[in-house]
Amino acid sequence: MKFSVILSFLIISSVETVLGQSAYIKMGQQALMNGDFKTAVNHLEKACVVDSTNANALWMLGYSYYHDQNYKKSITTYNRLLELKPTDESAYYFRALAKSFLARDPAAQPADKEKCLLGAIIDLTNAISINPSDMKFYQNRGIFYRDYGLFKLQKTSKFYDKDRGVKSLRASVADLEKVLNENPDRKDIAALLDISRQQLIAATAIAGK
Repeated sequence: MKFSVILSFLIISSVETVLGQSAYIKMGQQALMNGDFKTAVNHLEKACVVDSTNANALWMLGYSYYHDQNYKKSITTYNRLLELKPTDESAYYFRALAKSFLARDPAAQPADKEKCLLGAIIDLTNAISINPSDMKFYQNRGIFYRDYGLFKLQKTSKFYDKDRGVKSLRASVADLEKVLNENPDRKDIAALLDISRQQLIAATAIAGK
């Protein structure tokens, strides 16, 4: 086979691959915008098979998995995306939310619960380091710090750690105070802050501090 024929074949195959991926991405994006996340997943999975390094397709796939409540696959997909784009703050954000849902699963083992909560806190800390002005990162980290603090203060658990529990509740208060200072009219944040403060008072009273 002549080189020119081989080259033509490769070019045609490459174009067909790109067009195929583009069609899957477009259909996946449209389904996502329509709120049909199962269909979006179906199309975007195919797009990522064609090209596993397409950051836009991976982001939409992770987002679709998340809204389809497939949190483990959402995390795995955002892992892949962050290998390609380690400064994608939104990927850290949605990966953190997915981890938080796994932590809330009543069937989750304590070790897995701790891993997910710590992972969610770390992800939001990374997001904050990239964009420190986005208050939703602090808001959710404040909630996850509270959840982690309460987890560590469960005396019946082998994961009980009074000091870490109290420190986490203090971190929760600090994050939520920051959000409320930026948005004084946010009654929902004021309510969340009040809960964390009350839990911190109770924890320090028990700790004898």
